[in-house]
Amino acid sequence: MKTLIIIAIVVVLVIALIAWIASTYNNLVNLRNRVANGWAQIDVQLKQRADLIPNLVNTVKGYATHESSVFEAVTQARSAVKAAADSGNIAQRAQAENALDKAIINVLAVAEAYPELKANSNFMDLQSQLKTLEDKIAYARQFYNDVALKMNNAVEMFPSNIIAGLFHFEKAEYYRVEESAREVPQVQF
Repeated sequence: MKTLIIIAIVVVLVIALIAWIASTYNNLVNLRNRVANGWAQIDVQLKQRADLIPNLVNTVKGYATHESSVFEAVTQARSAVKAAADSGNIAQRAQAENALDKAIINVLAVAEAYPELKANSNFMDLQSQLKTLEDKIAYARQFYNDVALKMNNAVEMFPSNIIAGLFHFEKAEYYRVEESAREVPQVQF
């Protein structure tokens, strides 16, 4: 009778341990998938912005033909974004996107010097679409970093770090803005 109770206790403990391992593993998989989804959401918004930029640049070009260096910077930054997107490296992609952000700000700054452009309904519509997309990108980045934080906590904190280590779960990379991207760009005419 005593051995039967001991066996029952051991069986219950083994079942509880298996249930905890399964639950922790499933939570880690869920977080890893949410991180991937968060990055995919950023990617969708960035693609929409990349598709909008040529229209914005062409509209501004029509009014500011002598500002070619600004337009070349946008073209180069856009090419760098495409190359970084193909690499799959989040840090490289964030760096390229930050450079594109600066280039877009420069285009908008150039547009400020042309009152007739600012009154153009096509330009105003493109600028509005860009603002909406930038807001969506900011939200998607915040969501991604929030999920990355949860994933990193689960990978690092006891006791889930045991399961994370056993099954080779890795920390997620945060989407970071470079220090240089925080600076106000200087546009000279």
